[in-house]
Amino acid sequence: MATIQPKDACDLLDDDHKAVKKMFKAYAELIEPPGSKKKPALEKKRALANTICFELTVHTQLEEEIFYPPVRKAIKDALLMNEAEVEHDGAKALIAQIQGMDPADPMYDAKVTVLGEYVDHHVKEERTEMFPKARASKVDLVKMRDALHARRIELTADTGSLA
Repeated sequence: MATIQPKDACDLLDDDHKAVKKMFKAYAELIEPPGSKKKPALEKKRALANTICFELTVHTQLEEEIFYPPVRKAIKDALLMNEAEVEHDGAKALIAQIQGMDPADPMYDAKVTVLGEYVDHHVKEERTEMFPKARASKVDLVKMRDALHARRIELTADTGSLA
């Protein structure tokens, strides 16, 4: 009987990507088309956007603290790693804007939507470029998975998040 390989750090991070993607889809379903007579679901939007922002904040912190430093050193692709950090900075700026806004603001939906597009682009690069290079390196991604999981527990204690 074959044993199932334990998930590695890349799989753990990609699980985050998939969970947040579902949240962005759920948010998109709350956006009313222009001219709609339905009352906007502002509190649902705020709650979901806050959850998205929190989860992305935790995720980026995990990547920046634990995943990126050894992967940067191992794969020696400075441009790829620098782009990932710039993408994180852009996402953090949008997160701060969203968190400081009222969901009734006409730009709120646009900012959440663009954040989702940023995340989609970032995820694609990680899946197709960074993760394969990390897996081909000598970085112990199983041990790193455990460190990521432990740090996530610390960061999400008492929040009821994805941990």
